[in-house]
Amino acid sequence: MSSTARQFVETQIARADVRIGGDRPWDIQVHNEALFSRVLSQGTVGLGESYMDGWWDAEALDQMVFKFAAAHIQDNFPRDLALIGSVLRAKLLNLQRRHVTEVGEKHYDIGNDLYGAMLDKRMIYSCAYWKDAPNLDAAQEAKLDLICRKIGLQPGMRILDIGSGWGGFLQFAAERYGVTGVGVTVSKEQAALANARTAGLPVETLLLDYEALDGQFDRIISIGMFEHVGYKNYRSYFEKAATLLAPDGLMLLHTIGGNQSSTHGDPWTEKYIFPNGMLPSVAQIGKALEGLFVMEDWHNFGAHYDRTLMAWLANFDAAWPTLAHHYDERFRRMWRYYLSVSAALFRARNINLWQVVLSPHGVAGGYTSVR
Repeated sequence: MSSTARQFVETQIARADVRIGGDRPWDIQVHNEALFSRVLSQGTVGLGESYMDGWWDAEALDQMVFKFAAAHIQDNFPRDLALIGSVLRAKLLNLQRRHVTEVGEKHYDIGNDLYGAMLDKRMIYSCAYWKDAPNLDAAQEAKLDLICRKIGLQPGMRILDIGSGWGGFLQFAAERYGVTGVGVTVSKEQAALANARTAGLPVETLLLDYEALDGQFDRIISIGMFEHVGYKNYRSYFEKAATLLAPDGLMLLHTIGGNQSSTHGDPWTEKYIFPNGMLPSVAQIGKALEGLFVMEDWHNFGAHYDRTLMAWLANFDAAWPTLAHHYDERFRRMWRYYLSVSAALFRARNINLWQVVLSPHGVAGGYTSVR
């Protein structure tokens, strides 16, 4: 079985110009021959866990995965039990509403020291906008300013940030545009640090599920949160947003998206990084919006996420000596795998980053796109 599994895997990865034991940065160095059977039986969970366990290495992990993704070799691998389980759970259950706080506890609460070291100075954990930016700090500020300009922020406006993270957008908008605002997150660590960082500004971050919100806001933004909503809840998410937005308001949705409609996430990512996470498609978002909003603008800058993730990886690697006392070697390999694989998928354009501007009734005279 082992030799047959190896032969199959070698044949498939050769289509992507990747070799076992080769001398190029993207070639795979195998340390445990059981790897091949594990990958065939366990799919992406087996591939990721075997890397975490030190069964294999690739000097340029991002390049290796990019080659796999660009060649679509995953289409030739058999369906594994973890994938089938992910599909069935998503179909039979509504895990995103059943376990609202799980992603906060298992991902965003793991350590502000980690995120502080990896991210930019404002701790923005979403795709940066690199159009004219020389570094990560500048690219994240450019993204925040782009959002403010897209929704036409004016002094005195009241804004809502659904999934507000460590408060970076609220802080930026209050300082630069003179607005007041409320953010919500399901992460205790994020809420505490966000409020500490924005002390003295007319904004606050609540530890609250978005469904529990009430009131009315001139503008609503949601950055990198929609990936946690789940396909069964896309419609109710926009219905809730519609009740919170002023009749002449604007909403901006910033989300990762997939090229095909799906009803489940990747099993390894669900298990280790984002519990119950899944990526929406254009069709799913469009269907969920029907009758609730006018789509004013749709901007795809997914290629910018590759550079963002590689900047985070470089920061993580540089900071590891100061983080190693808090996280073990298996975590280090897991986190590097997560960042590298994500960068590769954006590079291959298998996944995208969308900013969608919405209005309740259409902007009078038309909306002017901002880039």
